[in-house]
Amino acid sequence: MKKDIKDADFVNVDVSSNNNLESSNIKTTNVNILLNRVKLDKKKTLKKRIIISLTLISAVSALAVYFII
Repeated sequence: MKKDIKDADFVNVDVSSNNNLESSNIKTTNVNILLNRVKLDKKKTLKKRIIISLTLISAVSALAVYFII
């Protein structure tokens, strides 16, 4: 009987030590850095869309002028 009680105590100690290890390995990041990255990504996609739309508009207008003349 005494061995069973000791075994149960060792199992409980192992579980609690694993929880401490997991909590010490948690990494945190700065939210401001993530928000700045999102803002920069939005600016890049906006610039790409503007460039693509201007290129498409100029190509269509060039073709229209070519076929009119």
